Amino acid sequence: MSIDRRLLDILVCPSSRRPLRPLSRDQLAVLNKAIAAGSALRVDGSAENTILTEGLITDDHKVVYRIDDDIPVLLVEAGIGTTQFADFP
Repeated sequence: MSIDRRLLDILVCPSSRRPLRPLSRDQLAVLNKAIAAGSALRVDGSAENTILTEGLITDDHKVVYRIDDDIPVLLVEAGIGTTQFADFP
């Protein structure tokens, strides 16, 4: 991950205030499979159409935030809830 460790230590979910951690390879693979199938929805109900190369997930594994060009996109409406995926690790 290209985010500075010191920054990662202070990043939190804008909604729940839970700490954020990098997505694992397994989590990224499941999420990208759902995005490719057109079945991944953002918190605002819109479809997520762009495959993620990296992302952050809350420490309770409930919400994912994408990272675009090394910048975390920490907008509540752009988060992707993981409870919509039956096989999310």
